[in-house]
Order: sequence, then structure tokens, then C-alpha cells
Amino acid sequence: MKLSEGVEAAIHCAAVLAQLEEGRTLPASALAELHGLSQSYLLKHLQALTAAKLFESVPGPHGGYRLAKSPDRISLLDIVLAIEGPQPAFRCMEIRQRGPGALEPAAYVKPCGINAAMLRAERAWRAVLAETKLAEIVVGCQADADPRAIAFNCAFVARHQRPQGETSTQQSK
Repeated sequence: MKLSEGVEAAIHCAAVLAQLEEGRTLPASALAELHGLSQSYLLKHLQALTAAKLFESVPGPHGGYRLAKSPDRISLLDIVLAIEGPQPAFRCMEIRQRGPGALEPAAYVKPCGINAAMLRAERAWRAVLAETKLAEIVVGCQADADPRAIAFNCAFVARHQRPQGETSTQQSK
């Protein structure tokens, strides 16, 4: 099975947003720059995550994206489903009913054994993704990543995060 690059980008963006200070946002342009992605490519995934109510999009000059839920309430399955949709990765096309040896449809009353096996595997990997929370991913990244990468990401986020709802009088102070 192969998931799209969008899933990887979405999980990385979610992990970055999980580290924002309360009430702060990060613009899509910064998320795209940090991950070496085109902004237009990333925007479609950010919009999907927003539509799934995993991210919030804050409009305006101090807007950007932030998590809509706490990282311990967002599973990797939530993110995968937002990007890839709910359809199973394997879709049985009943090719056993094609070709020169195909019988009449009534001969195929039992479900395809291949489809049954693939659906069991689908349920298993989805269960693991459902159990794995974004908070665990963030903790794991911080524990396993090179300290230079952590320092760079922290500094990058600190430079690019925006305060939410800052008024013009607050800006002039």
C-alpha cells in the first residue's frame, strides 16, 4: 500500500502546529517553506485538514493555521482520512469474474478470499493509526531527532508564528 506524499506533509504540519504557543498560528507559506513544498500543493491538504476540523484556518494578516483539537485528541487515522478519504486502500474489482474462465455471477456467492484478507489487513493498520495520537508523534520526534534539527525547527516556528487576533493598537505597542 502506498499513501500519498500529502499524508506525510499533513502529519509533519500537524506536529509543527502542535508546538505553537497558545493562540498562535503559522501561515501556510511558512509550513510550505519549512517542509520544502510548494505552497499551492500544501494548501489543498491544509484545506482538507480544516474541512475535517483537525486544523483551524484563521483569516487576516495575522492569520494562519493551528490545531483545532489538542494533539492527544488527533489520531494519525484522522489525518490519513482527511487527506486520502475513507475508502479502503484495496478495492476488489472482482476480476475473478472476468476472462475466459469466468462463470455466471450466481457462481460467486462466497466473498472473494483475497478481498477478505485485504480488508482484515486494512482494519489492522487503521486500528494502529487510530490508537496513535499526534501527541505521541511529537514526543517521539523530540526524543529521537537530532538536537540541531529540533533547535532549527523551534527557531523557525518562533520566527514565523503569528499572534491570533492582534488589533492595530496592539501592533503599535
